[in-house]
Amino acid sequence: MQPEIDIGPITLQTFGLMFALGFIAGGLVLTKRFRELGKPVDWAYEMVFAALVGGIVGAKLDFVIQNPGEPFFSGTGLVWFGGAIAVLAGARWRKLAVWEVCDIAAVPLALGYAIGRIGCQLAGDGDYGIPWDGPWAMSYPDGTVPTTEEVHPTPIYEAIAVSAIAYLLWRLRDAFTVGMLFALYLVLTGTERFLIEFIRRNDEVVLGLTQPQVISAVMVLAGGSWMIVRARRGELWAPAAPEDSAAQRA
Repeated sequence: MQPEIDIGPITLQTFGLMFALGFIAGGLVLTKRFRELGKPVDWAYEMVFAALVGGIVGAKLDFVIQNPGEPFFSGTGLVWFGGAIAVLAGARWRKLAVWEVCDIAAVPLALGYAIGRIGCQLAGDGDYGIPWDGPWAMSYPDGTVPTTEEVHPTPIYEAIAVSAIAYLLWRLRDAFTVGMLFALYLVLTGTERFLIEFIRRNDEVVLGLTQPQVISAVMVLAGGSWMIVRARRGELWAPAAPEDSAAQRA
């Protein structure tokens, strides 16, 4: 755990570093994907920039509205909400289909989330789990939200799980018809977050579920229902690509 790194007179927040790394990694994936699809690579940079600006501004506005008196540019409240609106607005400007953009964004979203959770672990920002005395339980005495009690290191769990999801989505990027890769992203990431909440420190809001679990349940139901409907219509799987083309994209 290392919330800050001091380099001479400069203090760097490790969560901020991972936040930036997540966008860089997502941008690299987007660049490769846009190149595969024969689209201008510059669009990938535009998409990352839109997600960054929209995500930060949207998240901070939402946080300040819910927490009056909190400084707009404080370090809290930084989440990924808001970026989607900016990205979709940019896609409309570039005349890209909405669901095509969602498919393209699925892997970067998962990868960025996984790297962000590494930042949560380094910062000890309170995203850890409930008390536990298991073999890899951890305490966060020097975290930004410290605890000396041993707990589940849930940021590590999520970083591993969502990294695996990102890898699976990447391998399946050409397997589905338009929109279905994003639907699978909703199902997988929603399931992961729903399950991890059982050992995280969040308050229940309805029917014994936390707010993230309610959101995750909606994600799973939406993505799963969408995939089932398309499967019944025979519209789930994309036509098989030529072997040479598939080998080049592996």
